[in-house]
Amino acid sequence: MRRDRVTQELNLLQRLQHPHIVGLIDTYETPSSYALILEMADQGRLLDYIVSWGNLTEEKVACYLRDVLEALQYLHNSRIVHLDIKPENLLVSHSASGQPTVKLTDFGDAVQLNSALYVHPLLGSPEFASPELVLGDPVSLTSDLWSLGVVTYVLLSGASPFLDESAEETCLNICRLDFSFPRDYFQGVSQGARDFICLLLRTDPGRRPPAALCLQEPWLQDEPSDERARTEGCLDTSRLISFIDRRKNQTDARAIGGVGSFIQSRLQPRV
Repeated sequence: MRRDRVTQELNLLQRLQHPHIVGLIDTYETPSSYALILEMADQGRLLDYIVSWGNLTEEKVACYLRDVLEALQYLHNSRIVHLDIKPENLLVSHSASGQPTVKLTDFGDAVQLNSALYVHPLLGSPEFASPELVLGDPVSLTSDLWSLGVVTYVLLSGASPFLDESAEETCLNICRLDFSFPRDYFQGVSQGARDFICLLLRTDPGRRPPAALCLQEPWLQDEPSDERARTEGCLDTSRLISFIDRRKNQTDARAIGGVGSFIQSRLQPRV
């Protein structure tokens, strides 16, 4: 990681203190490197935790998402946007009571939005990127909520909603809002869960609800709705294993150039 990015992440982490954000403990500098020493999440990455423990239910997914949304609400109240919400950046710790706590990590892409419009570069795999990021438009706080919508889809189905054979085609699917809920993948998933995904996956950033409003959604409440109670069987996590393996074999550090112009040309109405 470049020194300037480490410095930017350090400056942000020094200001953050929240139970659902991995805390900064110390820093370590050598002539050739700069290391951030972070709080340890003893259960590792969220998807690995889910696969190893099994017995995944909608209620558990809703609990994990509440943790992330509380972290986002805290960040967004300070006008900080994370811009890299994806499963690999969600870690799990066991609390004193033994309950899992999800913590958000990796603030290398995070920025504080001020009065200037900020355009973030598109890096590597775009499957969690919002349409505005793909198109090279200014990002907003709700760019994180789009990404969380994709994460929710993955947790419930084990599949990625927009992923295609190439980064360009994936980006096109994102901008066209081209996704569905295949019956095989969403067997037993409630309509409330699907509605929550659709609430976040809106191409217009202004139409996505902020984190605080998401936390008030009935599907996310501690007391499950009648519909969720009826569908509270275990979700199929077998596809998550393949998802984890695929993500381990790709990098998110490569800049993708020319995608914006490719998308714009494909989105042009045909005469």
